[in-house]
Amino acid sequence: MMSLMRTTLTVDDDLVATLKQRARERNLPFKQVVNEVLRAGLEPPAGRSRRYAVPAQRLRLREGINLDKALALAGELEDRELVRKLARGR
Repeated sequence: MMSLMRTTLTVDDDLVATLKQRARERNLPFKQVVNEVLRAGLEPPAGRSRRYAVPAQRLRLREGINLDKALALAGELEDRELVRKLARGR
């Protein structure tokens, strides 16, 4: 059995009007419609989560590039570019 809790909730007028209209259209009690809408809003979006896959590609690396040192290489290339830009006045 589900327990019930009474609470006070402040809801914008336009939402109250929409909820009341939905309750009238479906011939349901207001509190039932509010509970249904809250439950639906808390559910994860259905059908929206798709696995994203990136197809594998062969790496065509130049000789002498060691991927174990990739971060160091990236930092060195970044530094070189910064020095180049500073030398050109950018």
